[in-house]
Amino acid sequence: MDHADERYLAAKRTVDDRALDRRVRDRLLDELPAAPRVLEAGCGTGVTVPRLVDWGVTAGAYRGVDRNRAVVEAARESRAAELDAEPVEGGFRVDDLTVRFEAGDALNAFGDERADLVVAQAFLDLVPVEAALDAFAAALGPDGLVYAPITFDGETIFQPAHPSDDAVVAAYHAAIDDAPGRDSRAGRHLLDHCRERAGELLAAAASDWVVHPRNGGYPADERHFLDTILSFVADAVDGTVPEADAWLRTRRRQLAAGTLTYVAHGYDVLYRPESR
Repeated sequence: MDHADERYLAAKRTVDDRALDRRVRDRLLDELPAAPRVLEAGCGTGVTVPRLVDWGVTAGAYRGVDRNRAVVEAARESRAAELDAEPVEGGFRVDDLTVRFEAGDALNAFGDERADLVVAQAFLDLVPVEAALDAFAAALGPDGLVYAPITFDGETIFQPAHPSDDAVVAAYHAAIDDAPGRDSRAGRHLLDHCRERAGELLAAAASDWVVHPRNGGYPADERHFLDTILSFVADAVDGTVPEADAWLRTRRRQLAAGTLTYVAHGYDVLYRPESR
């Protein structure tokens, strides 16, 4: 299951925008200093940068890390163009915000950076949650924050209902859990870890992906987003559920006809680790 395909990452941007909880975002902005030092783990195509600028974060420094070099190069080019940014050594600048993207392992790339914020969007179901929180805490300065929006939490729904839904979805989640370091219920486990660790859970709320047809179609490139989700499911359940092929044929027909709805439950979490 490749979560780093450039078109998929671009297609889910509008889905993410709808999912983000505004209350958690507002608490984040209330807690940030005027010119924060921001790190992002699993930055993908860098859409957090224009989002931060839209939210009024127009000073400070941002560094995003992703393991996929092609996606990082796309982030540099597309975000600079979108924001009409000024080139600087190693990146670009928007107003007084310096932006850099680099390829690497986000759990080993930051070190003791004394940052104000680590962003991990739709990331903590892909890596061991405790190890990630340890790495993030080590990268933060006093009063630093971890913002983990759209952390998947093990509820996947397709509509209209199909007799094989339960078997297919259970196999899909089981395949996620069988992958090294992955967790289909990362959202609730993230909340547990934040409560158990030293520090403070500042805000949490549901942030569900919801994609539904409108007048027989889908907004933006969300049809491709759904097609990719079905491919994720197909890869995960291949050979494990006898009825999966018929289920997938039905779902792809519904997608082509503009009648398929998809929901994935997640959480937005804002956490402040204990200052060292």
